[in-house]
Amino acid sequence: MPQVKIVARNFMDMVASLPALKLDKLYENSFICEAILRSLPPLAKKYVLQLLYIEGPVTAKWLEEWVLPDGVSKHKVAIDRLIQLRVLTETVERKKETTYLFNPTFQRNLQKHIVHGGILPREPMPSNITVRLPSLEELDAYAAQQWELFLLHLINSAEVEKSTNIRSSMMKVFQRGLLSQRDEKEPPKLTESGFQFLLMDTNAQLWYIVREYITNCEDHGVDTADLISFLLELSFHVTGQAYNLNTLSDIQRNIIKDLADLGLVKLQQGRKESWFIPTKLATNLSISLADTSSRKQGFVVVETNFRMYAYSTSKLHCEILRLFSRIEYQLPNLIVGAITKESLYKAFQNGITAEQIVSFLQQNAHPRVAERIPTVPENVTDQIRLWESDLNRVEMAPAHLYDEFPSREVFEAACDFAREYGGLLWENSKKMRLVVKAEIFTQMKEFLRRQKQ
Repeated sequence: MPQVKIVARNFMDMVASLPALKLDKLYENSFICEAILRSLPPLAKKYVLQLLYIEGPVTAKWLEEWVLPDGVSKHKVAIDRLIQLRVLTETVERKKETTYLFNPTFQRNLQKHIVHGGILPREPMPSNITVRLPSLEELDAYAAQQWELFLLHLINSAEVEKSTNIRSSMMKVFQRGLLSQRDEKEPPKLTESGFQFLLMDTNAQLWYIVREYITNCEDHGVDTADLISFLLELSFHVTGQAYNLNTLSDIQRNIIKDLADLGLVKLQQGRKESWFIPTKLATNLSISLADTSSRKQGFVVVETNFRMYAYSTSKLHCEILRLFSRIEYQLPNLIVGAITKESLYKAFQNGITAEQIVSFLQQNAHPRVAERIPTVPENVTDQIRLWESDLNRVEMAPAHLYDEFPSREVFEAACDFAREYGGLLWENSKKMRLVVKAEIFTQMKEFLRRQKQ
């Protein structure tokens, strides 16, 4: 069974991986400092605010005095996060005393932002210049429609409209790692990562796509720090307000056009001016970093007899449910199906795990059942996990078999060597045979060559 698992890392992991010079350049923008502050664990936020006006290094012992005995693990997580993001730098002195120093660029700009507030590099356009702007409800519907269109295109459903307004070049970027294609004659198919991606919540999906987009832009010579800075800055714009495209650089204008394909912004053209309107997908970017998005309206009811009712008009919802269940019929506002052994085996073979299916059903539970404990019947969740375990009874692993050793000493030395590397899978001392993991084949080959000398 496939064991690939897509990693929905927090976007700040990507920020933390930037070189020190680029991180300092990023922290010159006060809005980025606020976005970083939003993304931190609660205890790390407390440390940042308490240390914000302290000049010079502080000792690790002093910080530990702020923490209750049962909060030590949270303290370590908070400090590690601040060090990863270079908000704090750690120094171990000769006396083996650890001290932490605030990043001066981050400290200075966050102080300025808290005291004076931030001023965006662009102001909303006056209403007498813009045509009738969409209402917040219309904007939400547009964002949901664009995002759903992208996901439907990813599934490659027969029902998805061919007249998609997302450029094919950008679709290839957005779908990187989620689709595979053997040759041009065959249509692209979802990879194991692609199936898992569809069961993520919208925020995790969005940041996965944004990370892929940033990687692609970096390959084309766009500065990563500038791109991340612009994306996080975009999250501080006002939803529904119009912003002049002329206030953007050429690179930023191209980025805005790409983001419009995904529904993060809506583009409009007037008689003389053009503008973009951020949707909630864009303005929630920095909020989603902290994984604090509010619970969305659920639509699925699962019964103890494995019957499933989804109160939805969305084609996307139907296609996602089809990934792990048997859809029996679809009414204008109701999808009726069943979770069967066959439908789950197909999902498991495509790389979807039992935990992902259970999590999806729990997160999307209809309000009528969302307050129940459990939201999905226990006999259903237990059976889903049991059916997955049926396929995991035998685990396949690439390996190499060694036999015909010249002496028992060489055999035992080879066993010890493989054991030290953590690569010994099986040994038979009577017949002097052993099986080792394929990962240590090169080291094993070199070891046996030395034994012959």
